[in-house]
Amino acid sequence: MKQPSEQIPVYSLDNFSSPERKSQQFQVEVFDANRHFSVKYPHRHDFFEVLFLLKGSGYHIIDGNKYEIKPACVFFMSPGQAHKLELSNDIEGFIFIFTADFYLLNRSNQDSLIEFPFFYTIHQDNPPLFLENENDIQFLEILFRKSIAEANLARDFTIELLRSILNLILTTCAARYPMNENLLNKGKGQILVKRFFHLVEENNQKNLSLSDYAGMIGITPNHLTQTVKILTGKTSSQIIRAKQLLEIKRLLVHTNLNVSEIANQLNFEDQSYFTKFFKRETGITPIQYRANALK
Repeated sequence: MKQPSEQIPVYSLDNFSSPERKSQQFQVEVFDANRHFSVKYPHRHDFFEVLFLLKGSGYHIIDGNKYEIKPACVFFMSPGQAHKLELSNDIEGFIFIFTADFYLLNRSNQDSLIEFPFFYTIHQDNPPLFLENENDIQFLEILFRKSIAEANLARDFTIELLRSILNLILTTCAARYPMNENLLNKGKGQILVKRFFHLVEENNQKNLSLSDYAGMIGITPNHLTQTVKILTGKTSSQIIRAKQLLEIKRLLVHTNLNVSEIANQLNFEDQSYFTKFFKRETGITPIQYRANALK
């Protein structure tokens, strides 16, 4: 019997980050048998993961689907997916883990991680990218090694450069990723959740409620929440709040709008409620977040 999702632990990025290179938004490093962390399997993440394997063998079980590791290959994980790794001792490769904030914070509203074919794959079948072209393999290895080198240097513009390299990694993989239209369109639930993700992306500044989104899709809020929970491991309200927070953080960091102006732009009823919402979700006020981000 499949274990209920509520009993599968959810780990944040800092559970997988090495102490010497701690980051709340990303981690990129070599992936081998020496990389051990105190986590239980299977587990979920609240971040994205790109796992590029060059040597070794084993299996990667993602949401109940078992994929054989046949290097060179790239695995992709989205927030909420449950997975388990069974690896040989000679496993070698690289891993880049990152939050949505890291990738999206300084990008336009039109950019979205859900546009990549391997993220938020509602069909739940999330096969790896198997690489045969040596030029592609070498190019990705160069990008990962460059990311690690830049992360270790921690110079001015390091974060911006790492975001650009990550985008190049994702874009390269997307160009090589096999598309299966029948698989992508399989199942009413999968179509429903994909539609919900797109609506959240398109209406992120309108402060719509769960009922609003359910109405736009033509279903009840309870039906929407249950379907999203089954396919992603998160509730629809959690996804809506996460997107709201991302938009608030982007405006705090990359504009000179004051808190009241940001609250108005994002259609919050008043500044007081806006500040309470942000503090409840992050533990700090919008002004404190802006001060910390601009240090």
